[in-house]
Amino acid sequence: MTAEKFERVTDAILASVGRVIDGKPEAVRSALVTFLAEGHLLIEDVPGVGKTMLARALAASVDATVRRIQFTPDLLPGDVTGVSVFNPVDREFEFKQGAIFANIVIADEINRSSPKTQSALLEAMEEGQVTVDGQTHPLPEPFLVVATQNPLEMEGTYALPEAQRDRFMMRISMGYPDNRSEALMLRQRDTANPLEDLVPVVTSEQVTELVAWSRAVHVAPPIEDYAVALSHATRTHSDLRLGASPRATLQLVRAAKVWAALDGRGFVIPDDIAALLAPVFAHRLIPTRSAGGARARGTTDAITSILHRIAASVRVPIAPRQ
Repeated sequence: MTAEKFERVTDAILASVGRVIDGKPEAVRSALVTFLAEGHLLIEDVPGVGKTMLARALAASVDATVRRIQFTPDLLPGDVTGVSVFNPVDREFEFKQGAIFANIVIADEINRSSPKTQSALLEAMEEGQVTVDGQTHPLPEPFLVVATQNPLEMEGTYALPEAQRDRFMMRISMGYPDNRSEALMLRQRDTANPLEDLVPVVTSEQVTELVAWSRAVHVAPPIEDYAVALSHATRTHSDLRLGASPRATLQLVRAAKVWAALDGRGFVIPDDIAALLAPVFAHRLIPTRSAGGARARGTTDAITSILHRIAASVRVPIAPRQ
């Protein structure tokens, strides 16, 4: 893998997904960053803006196994992880894999299932394995969970616990398309679904090479100190009663590496960290009641405003002049 090949392959992925998701390059880039940084993505927005379509388009652009799980109140943990079934011929139990055994798993409307079922994803998202009846089963690599949920209509839903939200590297929102993109969508999808025309543009082996290349992106000690200072500031801020975890700091730096690689750089700069601060940190933070935490753990705007103030208060490392 070279810098030129990395750029060529990632551009092909972005272009492939962009043919389905009109006018949302930021969301497409965030999804790719999460995938190559070996994280998991939470897409939170109102119905009908393309949350599931983004996940399916990314999956269709990569030559990898894909499973979609529709989370409902009657979904059981065994439906996700798998179960042990008695084989009368061999007179022993054998493991039947659940839907989690795929490279890309789409967890649609994840907050519609019970906390017990949601917790079936915890081990898989953190350790890349599932344990059933005392037996550990590794998941295929690469492994990505793309979960969707509607943050507005909460009837019949179960809010994700903090431990589960902290497993997601990024939370993004799709937002409504602009007028031009929506009009283009009407013309293009009147007779055909563009998702059906997508073909894989990269193999699973190439994905492994992309991940290894992005891991090797250099992060200078001052940049590491900058990321740690931002995390520490969230833990001591007077408007926050829950700050960013050490896992959040680690994932911020991992995502910044991929972000830098997509820009053609072999090193991370402070702007990479700043650009990813809200997508990586916002869903993990809980404001105080006076700062907006009384309403469903605080509004996104309130938390984003706090993060902007934190970013403005933390000293940005500046490279010395040569």
